[in-house]
Amino acid sequence: MTEIIQFLTFDRVLEIIGFLVGLLYLYWEYHADPKMWFANIVMPTVSFWVYYRAGLYADFAMNCYYFVMAVYGYIVWTLGLRHRSSAAKAITHLGIKRLAVLVPCALAVYAAIAYWLVCWTDSTVPYWDAFTTAMSIVATWMLARKYVEQWWAWIAVDAVCVGLYWYKDRPFYALLYLLYTVIAFFGYAKWRRLMREDSRRPLP
Repeated sequence: MTEIIQFLTFDRVLEIIGFLVGLLYLYWEYHADPKMWFANIVMPTVSFWVYYRAGLYADFAMNCYYFVMAVYGYIVWTLGLRHRSSAAKAITHLGIKRLAVLVPCALAVYAAIAYWLVCWTDSTVPYWDAFTTAMSIVATWMLARKYVEQWWAWIAVDAVCVGLYWYKDRPFYALLYLLYTVIAFFGYAKWRRLMREDSRRPLP
């Protein structure tokens, strides 16, 4: 019992809560259900302390962005469900033109975050932390706009996070992101099917 109590520190309890909410989020995201954005509001609230204590400062700062994007994403998705005439609200492809803009933006964000972490924090993993943060910024925006390629961005983020959280002794988060990585492949296929079904559905 003493060992269990020692293991279940405040940090660990928050990590477990974040893990459980993350599973619910993943289920809703897989089904393209707008309720996922409510989980995306809870997750940053829980994760603030976990990330800060782990020394993942960029991830800590990212949670403010996640919170704002969760509100934005819910508005976009729910409007899209009610007004199918708006192509931006349906699941679509990113497109070459948007990708050509997104890649240099992501590189610029990565460079800025890496510089901040190296020069102004005591982060022990500045470049990996910067990578996951920059990619998460891009992937969250893509998710809010319902671009099917957002799954590939998340696969890159999730795969790196598995090693990152394991290294930082956050086993539940490492397990969560391992599940994210595997399910993201199925999520991509699922969204492709939903996109095809939506394109064949007659407009109201």
